[in-house]
Amino acid sequence: MTTSLPTESTSAPERATDHPPQGTLRRSMTSRHLVMIAMGGVIGSGLFLSSGYTISQAGPLGAVLSYLVGAFVVYLVMTCLGELACAYPVSGAFHIYASRSINPATGFTTAWLYWLTWAVALGSEFTACGLLMQRWFPSVSVWVWCVVCAAVVFSVNAISARVFGETEYWFSLIKVAAVVALIVLGGAAIGGFHPLADHGQAFPRLFENFNTPDGLFPHGPSGVMVTVLAAFYAFSGSELIGVAAGETDEPSKAVPKALRVTVVRLLVFFAGAITVIAAMIPYDKVGLDESPFVTVFTTIGIPYAADVMNFVIITALLSAGNSGLYSCARMLFSLAEEGQAPQMLRRLNSRQIPMAALVVSMLGGIASLLSSVVAAQTVYLVLVSIAGFAAVAVWMSIAASQFFHRRAFLRDGGDVKALPYRTPFYPVVPVLAFVLCLAALVGVALDPTQVAALYFGIPFVAACYLYYYLRYSRRRSGTAS
Repeated sequence: MTTSLPTESTSAPERATDHPPQGTLRRSMTSRHLVMIAMGGVIGSGLFLSSGYTISQAGPLGAVLSYLVGAFVVYLVMTCLGELACAYPVSGAFHIYASRSINPATGFTTAWLYWLTWAVALGSEFTACGLLMQRWFPSVSVWVWCVVCAAVVFSVNAISARVFGETEYWFSLIKVAAVVALIVLGGAAIGGFHPLADHGQAFPRLFENFNTPDGLFPHGPSGVMVTVLAAFYAFSGSELIGVAAGETDEPSKAVPKALRVTVVRLLVFFAGAITVIAAMIPYDKVGLDESPFVTVFTTIGIPYAADVMNFVIITALLSAGNSGLYSCARMLFSLAEEGQAPQMLRRLNSRQIPMAALVVSMLGGIASLLSSVVAAQTVYLVLVSIAGFAAVAVWMSIAASQFFHRRAFLRDGGDVKALPYRTPFYPVVPVLAFVLCLAALVGVALDPTQVAALYFGIPFVAACYLYYYLRYSRRRSGTAS
């Protein structure tokens, strides 16, 4: 296992952002880009569309508590990620962490789990964009908009890492502005200030909606448990900071700063938005028929609320697709660098973009899109189930990698004070993060609507380990002998 920090010679390319060595990715992003990339990966259609369903299942207080638990787990995982990202500032880094700290087979499996997660997301994001565009262009087929969205996302990724980071920054800024507007205007409304609303419009006072006719937890502990699982998945995407570390200028400074800012903002935005929605709309009247953001803005009296939110949600979907394609391409590139994927995938063009990995990842997203149309109840169901399982499995990998990395670092005589960023309260933080993520997977088994994630996810993991052993481990053993 390689546990020492990069030496001065290996970290030198980090400073050569303008003219990186041939065959290496260009370090052109800053902590500003990292924060928005992570937030862009998290703040998406789940918050804008599905948050109403979350509240209806757990009740107002249960939903808020669930997202607070989710944010706490994100904090634990992100602190583990910070130490690893500074120790191994390479692109597509999750499987590198696991390969170095645990074993190569775990790294290989982690990489393919994460790649599949975003490949499936690409297909669903393009489809959702096409459906939403029909609000304004009902005569244009959905597939046309799918092609347009795919072309936009691919072009942004194909130009340069900095263009990707800058585009994602502005995509994310639109989403953040919508969330801030909801928190500020909704908070003012429940406080009694709503000058744009219709006269006679009834508004709940402060948090009176939290005390429902069926108690604080109208569906009991099971409703809250299911919502905790949903909150875990809602926060997935925050780990994109680790994927982008290899193309970040001065990662030892940029990554820790981005992690701290991201965790705080996600906590404020998610908890604040859920609290305002739950306080504004009775839990038994919020659902999936309309975005709760539209309901809140319309009630307050914001003109064209439905059209504004349609635009914001389309932006959110494009942002998710943008981050997803970036992540997929870097994961394949990193696998190829490790000798665990075809070497053509590590080739860079003149702009330091892994174009072959980008094209293969886009083809994976298109395959996911097609399977959602022609095999929704078979192939696509399997893909979606594995993707849901992977979100938590990758977090477990990050926590375990940090635990073993620090243990080996200390065993080899390393000084913790020399680490650019160190996970606090070791080993409590990585162990607690791993246990809570494992508990989430156990909870999946108790939820009939999500148990398919285990039915398909666990065999997929076993298949990855078996393939690695047959394809790579045995070959290396033969070479060594």
